[in-house]
Amino acid sequence: MTNSLQNRHDILQERFALKAASYLSAGAADLPYEISERLRAARVQAVAKRKVGKVQAAGGIVHSGPGSASLLWGGSGDGLGWWGRIGSVMPLIALVVGMLTINSIQNDNRAQEIAEVDAALLVDDLPPAAFSDPGFVQFLKTNR
Repeated sequence: MTNSLQNRHDILQERFALKAASYLSAGAADLPYEISERLRAARVQAVAKRKVGKVQAAGGIVHSGPGSASLLWGGSGDGLGWWGRIGSVMPLIALVVGMLTINSIQNDNRAQEIAEVDAALLVDDLPPAAFSDPGFVQFLKTNR
């Protein structure tokens, strides 16, 4: 997959270069001789630098068998070594631990609220009719 993305990137670069060259060539006919010679020299230098850059970029590939190439730093076929795989799993582990922690804290908070309401009911002097009132629990929560 990485190889196909690199090939696509190279193809897009080639297309851009051809379009830019065609636009430059179309306008070069109207330029004076001195400027066109300077542009020709610049093109020759640019092509020479591009070829050197491409050779340097290909230096990291080692032939490892018939029809295959592997990167110098090794690893699996998808480019991730052990550290890369561990690093890609760590956010998932952190997410699960965080969700479990939040769930535990919320359960503790709910239990504490219920215990406070029960303690308020047991300590307070109330008529028996107050316990059957549907808004009584809400009243206890707001009058702390």
